[in-house]
Order: sequence, then C-alpha cells, then structure tokens
Amino acid sequence: MLLRLPGSVSEAQECLTEGAVPIGGATLVWATWQRDGFPEQAMSLRNLPEANAIEPGVLGAAVVLNRIDERVPEVLRRAAATIGTGAVRRTATVGGNLVGSSLRCLLPAALVLDARATVLGPDAVYETDLAEVVAKRHLLLSLRWREPIASGYRKLEGEAGGPPPFVVAAAVHADDGERRRLQVAVRDGYEVLGGGTPCDRDAEQVLHELRDTAIGALDATAWAVVHRQVRDLLARSADR
Repeated sequence: MLLRLPGSVSEAQECLTEGAVPIGGATLVWATWQRDGFPEQAMSLRNLPEANAIEPGVLGAAVVLNRIDERVPEVLRRAAATIGTGAVRRTATVGGNLVGSSLRCLLPAALVLDARATVLGPDAVYETDLAEVVAKRHLLLSLRWREPIASGYRKLEGEAGGPPPFVVAAAVHADDGERRRLQVAVRDGYEVLGGGTPCDRDAEQVLHELRDTAIGALDATAWAVVHRQVRDLLARSADR
C-alpha cells in the first residue's frame, strides 16, 4: 500500500482523483484491511495545514484527540478526553472518530456547538452539516462553530462488552439580542438524539420544553442524567 501525504488541498484532490483511500479511521478499519486486503493507495491529511488547525472556532479533522486542549470549548475537550485509552487518543483523529467510527463519541459535542463541516471533495471544498457528513461518509477537512457562552459533557461508565455508555453534551448560545438558547445532544446506545430550546427562563421550564424535543424519548434513568447536566450548565452560565 502506498501512503500519500499531500501538503495542500490541490494535492489532496489529486490523490482522491487517482483513487487514494482516505486513511482517517484507520485505527478502526485496519483489521478489515488485514482481512480483505489493503488498498493500493491511501491518503493521510496529517501534513495538510487546514486539517491540523486548532484555534477558537476551528478544529481540523487530522488533529489527534490528545492534542485537543483549552483552545476549543469544554464540551469538545471533555468528549475527546474520554475516548479510549491514552494510546488510542495519541493516534485517533477527529475525522476518524466522526466519520470512521460507529460510536462517534465527538458527534454529540459537535452537534450542541451547531458545528458545520468543511468537506474536501475531488473538485471542491465546501461546507455542509454534520448529518450529511455522517450519512455520506464525506472526507472531513475541519469543523467550525460559533463559541458558546458555556458548555458541558458527561459520559457514564460503561460495562465491558456491553452497549456504548450513555453520553450527554450541552451548550448555551447567545441568539439575537440577549436571548439565550440551550442545545442538548445525547448518545443512547448507537443512536444520537438532539434538541434545543430558549433558556432565558427558569430551569424547570427549560427542562419541560426540552421534553417536547427528541430528547424527551429517553427513559427515566437517561433523562435524570440530562436533567442534572442541564441544571448544572444553566447555573454555570447564569453569570456569563
């Protein structure tokens, strides 16, 4: 297998045109390649500046998880810190987790930030929503978002060999004027659910309105986790 390391967007597009397979998610598909055969050409974005950005409002797809730090919102930072072991976080990338993994541990965090995806295609670089990226398995170049007022993340303990542990991510955003909005996303099993509501009111009313979104379908145990996370986040964001 020939591994190609483009240093520019145009070089990466040339690789795609020539049939190179993006290697994001290789920590997960390596066993499949060993069983079914390796592609003739693979491509890594690790030398592409646009895919390695870490700055306010931007996170590149080739960034390995253990590099994610205080330059990104708390919800993304905490989500990355809970993925796998230290060895996994030193090799797994943002793009690999979001597109190459069935667990998509970063997806709830990205959703509550209203993140948009910058995608690299053979003929163009364009922006789209995360749902399209996940469904069509696009080649992710980076994530972009507007900074929240506050955010938070919680991942429950999982059982060895059991279903994926429950995850809840939440963020408070400033809408037009002084109005604030709460976004919540959860991973329940392999399903990711999201919902949002204005939050310039008392916590119980906010939670009541959140019940009318997709989040309201959660069972009592999962809802209790969401309830606690939302109340804590609203309290932290009150003075900001």
